[in-house]
Amino acid sequence: MIDSETLPVEYLGGKPLCMDQYYQVLSSCRIPGLKKDTVVNHASGKTPPTHITVVHNFQFFILDVYNSDGTPLTVDQLYMQLEKIWNSSLQTNKEPIGILTSNQRNTWCKAYNNLIKDKTNKESVRAIQKSIFLVCLDAPMPRVSEEIYYSKVAAQMLHGGGSRWNSGNRWFDKTLQFIVGEDGSCGLTYEHAPAEGPPIVFLVDHVVEYMNKTEMVRTPMIPLPMPQKLRFNITPEIKKDIEKAKQNMNIMVHDLDVRVLNFSHYGRKYLKSSKMSSDAFIQMALQLAYYRLYDVCCPTYESASLRMFKLGRTEAIRSTTTESLKFVQAMDDKSKQTAEKLDLLEKAMDAHRKYTHMAIHGQAIDRHLLGLKMQGIEDLTSLPDIFMDTSYAVAMHFNLFTSQVGSKTDCFMCIGPMVPDGYGVCYNPMGDHINFAVTAFNSCEETNATKLTRFLEEALLDMKALLEQRPKTSK
Repeated sequence: MIDSETLPVEYLGGKPLCMDQYYQVLSSCRIPGLKKDTVVNHASGKTPPTHITVVHNFQFFILDVYNSDGTPLTVDQLYMQLEKIWNSSLQTNKEPIGILTSNQRNTWCKAYNNLIKDKTNKESVRAIQKSIFLVCLDAPMPRVSEEIYYSKVAAQMLHGGGSRWNSGNRWFDKTLQFIVGEDGSCGLTYEHAPAEGPPIVFLVDHVVEYMNKTEMVRTPMIPLPMPQKLRFNITPEIKKDIEKAKQNMNIMVHDLDVRVLNFSHYGRKYLKSSKMSSDAFIQMALQLAYYRLYDVCCPTYESASLRMFKLGRTEAIRSTTTESLKFVQAMDDKSKQTAEKLDLLEKAMDAHRKYTHMAIHGQAIDRHLLGLKMQGIEDLTSLPDIFMDTSYAVAMHFNLFTSQVGSKTDCFMCIGPMVPDGYGVCYNPMGDHINFAVTAFNSCEETNATKLTRFLEEALLDMKALLEQRPKTSK
């Protein structure tokens, strides 16, 4: 359906959504450029790619996933081909060429142009870029306690754990990279330029549902050729670029704290039975957690989809409102009665719902302001005063950068913070629990992902206790 662009159209509130992003995630890749990067989608060419890239111990292989008659390889065939790749790449002394893609974009662009001067390197890079997606067969992670295991797995999926571990076992420009660890941990990382989270989650749900089917397909007896290993000629200059990328990646990995929370006390079902919007409720819990931690509220970004518009991407839902401030202030005010706190929570959630409605219908402020700012920069005119104003800078400094990515699959999603003294919070409300991933930078003394996670859990429990005090309505 993706190949023929015939996926059934999704609807929101009875309105059709643009499906373009679904057709951008396979066989696409980001290409570094000096002034700006480009995204190339090879699926739209005359001969769409029929191979994936597999990387193990920093060694890249081309694996054809279709037979010569156009039928896809069976599970058994794929297993045999992956086993061949595994057994022929057991050496662990190879240069982690993939780590170059983790560098700052201009630095990577220069290294990229230097790398593809060599004909063999250029052909290998092109094969990776054209592949349908990447599969990363990761080396074992360092052993950790059970308590922080999922946090470490989440970090591993996000960045690979540093140059000593699996950060070189990636090609971060590739839109989709499926990652499988030796201990059975698995996930994916994706490059954000071509698409938002929902199409990726839709794909994950489809993959998990497909794996749960026990369809047995008879494997043809035809022997398959050995997957082609991609060669790279490493010059002293490329080696130097790799060393720089390693150092840079290790600094970033060391700086990012990732904490996951499986909030098991209740989930979407309870909130629905309480006639609460799960998204608005969770956003108010984040407001309360942050306020209790810092005694102040902060600019908060929640991603909203603009897919009601052709080629629409995102808009910002600004979750911090006058109403949310009144609620969080009242929550720990002993002079306030339960009824007033409940009323303020309802008003705060209503304000959030209204802003969400505005955002998804193209009536919020952030993309309009961005468009005006970019137009001013492009036209080389002097920027309007609003963009130089301190209040604009404060409003755009999102200390809480949040996103709800709902899925049928019980999984965690991670995003990094948007600002040095901020948090990235991604959440997935399931039926009876809520999955959170919180990130912060260790280099900032004011932020602490573990602490915010704890405060968030307390806020969710206190808000449930508040709901339980509502007068029971007779049926």
